[in-house]
Amino acid sequence: MSGKLARGVIHGKVIELDEDLGLAEGQKVEVQVNILPAGRPWGEGILRSAGALADDPYWDGIMEEIYQARKRERRPQMEEE
Repeated sequence: MSGKLARGVIHGKVIELDEDLGLAEGQKVEVQVNILPAGRPWGEGILRSAGALADDPYWDGIMEEIYQARKRERRPQMEEE
C-alpha cells in the first residue's frame, strides 16, 4: 500500500484513524501530518449572519413586499358563467 490518504484525530502520541487501513499490527509506516481547519457546528453560519441586515434601511420594505406577494392568490380564477 502506497500513498493512501487517511484522516484521524490526535490523542497525545496516538493518531486514531477514521477507518481501518487493513495493515498488520506493528507494521511500520511513515506519516505526514497536515492540520485540517476546525469544522464549525451545524447552524453556526446562520447564527453568525443573523442581524446582518438590521441596519439596512430598505430591508423591512423588501420583506414586506415578499410577505404580501406570498399572501396573494397565485392560481388563476375560473370565470363564472
